[in-house]
Amino acid sequence: MEEKASRDRVLEAATRLFAERGYDGTSTREIGRASGLNIATVAYHVGPKADLYREVMRHAYELEREALDSAIRDMRAEPDPVLGVQVLVRRYLDFCLANPHVPALWMRRWLADAADVTGLEQEYAWPLIDLVREAIGIHDDMTLWTVMWSIHGFVQAGVLDADGKRHVHDLATVDRYRAHLDTLVAKWMAA
Repeated sequence: MEEKASRDRVLEAATRLFAERGYDGTSTREIGRASGLNIATVAYHVGPKADLYREVMRHAYELEREALDSAIRDMRAEPDPVLGVQVLVRRYLDFCLANPHVPALWMRRWLADAADVTGLEQEYAWPLIDLVREAIGIHDDMTLWTVMWSIHGFVQAGVLDADGKRHVHDLATVDRYRAHLDTLVAKWMAA
């Protein structure tokens, strides 16, 4: 039981640091410090840093897959296809707001972080895109990527008001962004 607790501490620390600083900007020694374990114990529990990164990304994928499976069930329960896709997009936004490390991990990766750790997109990103594309019944990957990038960017940076003040998670801004996504989806589905 203690071994699992130590492994969980390592994964939690690595997830937080990889999301904040990226894979390339985080050392195994820093992960050890953040988890309260020495570097040898970190290596014992998770192996090399690349294996730890793969484990962090696998866990993020599993969280995201679970959320999308649930959102797709709710989408299919909605008789109006436009409202159904809006439900899916809203639920994905809610997931990302509740789990900001997931979009942070992917955004860092897609900005060339961990370039030497290959195959993660094929293993984790594309299956989710395919899942959503098939559920909606479209073949347009670019619109899905656009919506996903928009949500990831919003969760990480928020929006700027006219005075240049950044708003991220205040309720009014989230509601305004959610309404924007609803409009975007309605236009997309009407095209």
